Amino acid sequence: MPKTKYPCVYQDKNGRFSYLVELGTDKITGKRVQKKGSKDQSGKKFRTAKEAHQEVTRTRNKYLVSNGFANYELTFGKFMEKSYLPHYQVSVQSSTWNSRQCGLDQIKYFFAEKKLREITVRDCEAYRIWLLQDSQYSVRDCEAYRIWLLQDSQYSQAYCSLLYGMFRKSLDYAVTLDFLQENISKRTKGIPKGKAVVPYWTKEEFEKVLSKIYPAEFYEHMCFVMIWLYYMTGIRVSEGLALNWNDVDLKRKKMRIHYTLDMKNQDDFQRKPYTKTESGLRTISLDDDTVAIRKEWHRVQEAHGITQLIFSYNDLPLYRSTVQRIIERYAAAAKVPKIQGKGLRHSHVSYLINEFNADILVVSQRLGHSSPEITLKHYDAHLWSRNDEGLADLMTGNIKFSRPDKSNIAKFNSNQAVPFTRRNYSKKNNITPTEPLPV
Repeated sequence: MPKTKYPCVYQDKNGRFSYLVELGTDKITGKRVQKKGSKDQSGKKFRTAKEAHQEVTRTRNKYLVSNGFANYELTFGKFMEKSYLPHYQVSVQSSTWNSRQCGLDQIKYFFAEKKLREITVRDCEAYRIWLLQDSQYSVRDCEAYRIWLLQDSQYSQAYCSLLYGMFRKSLDYAVTLDFLQENISKRTKGIPKGKAVVPYWTKEEFEKVLSKIYPAEFYEHMCFVMIWLYYMTGIRVSEGLALNWNDVDLKRKKMRIHYTLDMKNQDDFQRKPYTKTESGLRTISLDDDTVAIRKEWHRVQEAHGITQLIFSYNDLPLYRSTVQRIIERYAAAAKVPKIQGKGLRHSHVSYLINEFNADILVVSQRLGHSSPEITLKHYDAHLWSRNDEGLADLMTGNIKFSRPDKSNIAKFNSNQAVPFTRRNYSKKNNITPTEPLPV
């Protein structure tokens, strides 16, 4: 096809004009990008070579503005499936991937059909609000949006914060790969985690729970040991599930916390040689009661052929959900508040502070925190609710002094305010009472 005087513009033997323009390489597919046509953007055929040239210019400008992405049809769902999810899976621990996969799928399906480059600030804000509200309607429906604002929350604020943070990170990765020029979600506010109050058991409530457990039965004996140890040591749930008898020195009354349990099922699990944080690797002291309970449980386990895991009735680890069910079962029997596994960790802090006025530094080290500030940040002030009662008793009558019989200040002279009267002001400033006071 013969060329015209305009680059990329051609005219066939019938006199019809068309264009074929090279735009470069697609950053998504890596293929050459070409575009051709014989009509302008309104669908009209070119009457002259100049009109075709104008369309070539417009096409090139549009491509440059789009930063070299010819695949305008790439959806967020495809981006997540082909790019972000594989990247995220190999970037985190398997336990983190397993716990976050459901949330990532929720994000993917929420924006699944939305084109990646067409996600707007309004879309991000709508998703942020959706996380904090509960609705069965679509975010693209204005009436549904209004209804959402009147509904109760669907998720906890902490989980909303996690989901919106993961959504933002996915768009960050799109920017890293040059799929986007900016992370548009950064124009919206993040969702703060909030400060959740974790229910815990007081000493009296803990005693009620223990009184409902029948340790003469093998399985209930394990439940007793498990609840006792979590309450009396403050270890994390995953740390307790990974405990092996090799981690305990009953003679020295010490217990080593160096492992966490990563478990999919009882056929697929491993004791990972690290804890949640580096400072979580610790050795804690055991009281005599805990040592006695552990010795008895060790004897009972050996009689049943169990020699490895402490929290086990068949030498296989317990599921986290089993721990929660055990706690709830005995809480109901004792008619005390139902708490989570981490609530026993909070209960341990309350027990140490309120019963023994324990030093916050010692408590922090026992919990495996890097500093006392971490302990104070994550454990609410109500755990220290009775900590100052002893101080108040000690302060009573501690200050000794006697009252003087007369003033020991010869002449009081200061700039303190005194009750204002016309007589005082007139005398001080040498004016007669009949003169008006200065404004």
